[in-house]
Amino acid sequence: MAAPTSFDLLWGRQQRPRRGPKPSLSLDRIVTTAVELADADGLASLSMQHLAERLGCAKMALYRYVPGKAELVALMLDTAIGEPPQLAPDEQAGPGEERWRAVLGLWAVTIFDRYRAHPWAIEASAGARPTGPQEMAWMETALAALADTGLTGSERLDTVVLLNGHVRSLAQVAAGQPDPEGEMARQVGAALAAQPDRYPQVLAAFSASPRSEQDNALQFGIDRILDGLAVLIADRAPS
Repeated sequence: MAAPTSFDLLWGRQQRPRRGPKPSLSLDRIVTTAVELADADGLASLSMQHLAERLGCAKMALYRYVPGKAELVALMLDTAIGEPPQLAPDEQAGPGEERWRAVLGLWAVTIFDRYRAHPWAIEASAGARPTGPQEMAWMETALAALADTGLTGSERLDTVVLLNGHVRSLAQVAAGQPDPEGEMARQVGAALAAQPDRYPQVLAAFSASPRSEQDNALQFGIDRILDGLAVLIADRAPS
């Protein structure tokens, strides 16, 4: 029997063994444990041997379920990002806010939280690779929110890419830091204290920004992207 591919495993197309004793492992248990290890130590430190030791089994036993680490990581990513958020049908957007905007705002903030919870997912989701059911569900949710806006298919897809790119870049910068913007402000503050006259615009910007406004890059970027999208949608609306 040929080894299952990442696509087979993600979409449930693999053939399971029909004979022999009931296995002590399960694919769900293997993937969940691998996610926990990657969350704690990073993706680079995850190995099939380390995973087998955590599960209390022989390394070869894992290969009955996944051919190798690449296929395992594909399953881990789909598990880690989980299901996309849903704005309930009876849940109202904010005053004067279009529903598409409320859905995309929630979408962006939630995927940021998932990336923060699983920093290795940024690396795992880079480049061309098989796409799993959960990742497809995230795309479906965002595109459905834009279905009646008058945007073309390409524009709706580009909106997803733009929002996700903003979120990913900030999550990557913030990886492993509980307060990334605060730490950056402290480091810049130390540099300004050493040479306050050399960077007058940096000094002015930080001096004029209350601390409560400095830790807002995520929401500021989301709002500006959605503001620009709102202009385009309004332009496409029938007169």
